[in-house]
Amino acid sequence: MLKTIWNSLVIVIGAILIAAGFNLFLVPHHLLSGGVSGLAMLTGYFTPLSISVMYLVYNIPILIAGLFLLGRRFILLSILSVATVTWFIALIPVREIPLATDSFLSAVVGGVLVGAGSGISFRAGGSSGGFDIVGSIITRYRDFPVGSVLVSMNAIVILAMGYIEGDWNLALASMVSIYLSGKVVDLLHVSHIKITLFIITDKTEELLSRLLKLPRGVTLIKTQGAFSHKEKDMLMTVTTRYELTELKSIIKSTDPAAFVNIVETVGVMGSFRKK
Repeated sequence: MLKTIWNSLVIVIGAILIAAGFNLFLVPHHLLSGGVSGLAMLTGYFTPLSISVMYLVYNIPILIAGLFLLGRRFILLSILSVATVTWFIALIPVREIPLATDSFLSAVVGGVLVGAGSGISFRAGGSSGGFDIVGSIITRYRDFPVGSVLVSMNAIVILAMGYIEGDWNLALASMVSIYLSGKVVDLLHVSHIKITLFIITDKTEELLSRLLKLPRGVTLIKTQGAFSHKEKDMLMTVTTRYELTELKSIIKSTDPAAFVNIVETVGVMGSFRKK
């Protein structure tokens, strides 16, 4: 219950960051954030329709699709994020005089805020909707970084802006914003980064009993010290950087004397649980 409340609070904080990035930095300069929010912005720039309303409307079919492909908990948190982002976009006034008069600086700050908001939403188990959900669907079945997927999908939005608005300077500044947003998402949402742990321990059974409760496989390898010729057990497991802190805590509390080699994994073939 407490975890659900905490995750919901994090989602709301992320929504505030996203809406602030939109209305304080991007919208005053007619910049885009990319994805569904970018489509909502384009619609708002060239029609009388509200950006907040269009953000909600564009997200509805994607949320419905995600409900069938990504699971109920993820989508419920994403619905909370979309609803609160919509509300904060309507609540936070768009400044007639931008906080930063330079469009490039606004693109940088706005992109970082939007990326931070989206990233912590992912860490809380949800998303900010739109292409984030599409990116999550892709990374669920293909092992790609979420931020990189979002940057790729947003290219068409940038091209549309440059063509419709006729100002390629704004389009290029928007590209900077989207790129930074994607990079910040990847810094915060690190579940796609795989880590391999090699653990040499004298407390094999105690450690296995705790490690096997996690959704990761463990391989037991018999080893021998080259100098002492003493036989020991080595446990090997592949996890994600997001779960690494928990594993290190388990190892330290079970066997503080264990020797652990932690390496970043380039790729994984075969069965590896992504959920």
